[in-house]
Amino acid sequence: MSGRADGRNVPFPWERALPDKAPAPFEIHIGASGAMTVRAASLDDVDGILALELAAFPDGPLTRRAVRRFIAAPHKPLMVARRADRLAGYALVSLRKGGRACRILSLAVDPLYRRRGVGRELVHACERWARAHGCEALRLEARWDNAPAIALYRSLGYEEFDRISQHYADGAEALRLENKLGPVKPPSNTDPDLGR
Repeated sequence: MSGRADGRNVPFPWERALPDKAPAPFEIHIGASGAMTVRAASLDDVDGILALELAAFPDGPLTRRAVRRFIAAPHKPLMVARRADRLAGYALVSLRKGGRACRILSLAVDPLYRRRGVGRELVHACERWARAHGCEALRLEARWDNAPAIALYRSLGYEEFDRISQHYADGAEALRLENKLGPVKPPSNTDPDLGR
């Protein structure tokens, strides 16, 4: 069991014994007043996710059909962060059957909410999701020149283990980063805008 932000000493849903396919749905309220919520995406989030995806990744956005399929998946790999009833970011996680490592396929934060802890909490949610699915590591790719994202990932314990040349549409290289997963971490509540 872990200490929760709300002071209760009960396990988070992803820390409980889980069935083979799907962890229990989760919703985390972060900050003194619950100023940010991280939860599994719903159909109400589709338009917001697509808008963020297009703004962040104009060369390869997810399709509406794909987003709806991820939302309907029993293992709920698509998570959203909301602040003040507005979609602040999303993350999509992938796990191959029998795999020991999960991968963040996509993570985007609304420019209005960057540097406010949204990306950090989405990464933490992905880590908890990965642990709930029995993964020992979480991996991701970051564009070599995306210094803010790389700094965030490194501050969270991610280390470079490979590079992929010409990974992006414009030929840019990607850094492959990995974090060996330890015990489940409760939400960090480190964002000054979230009451700390």
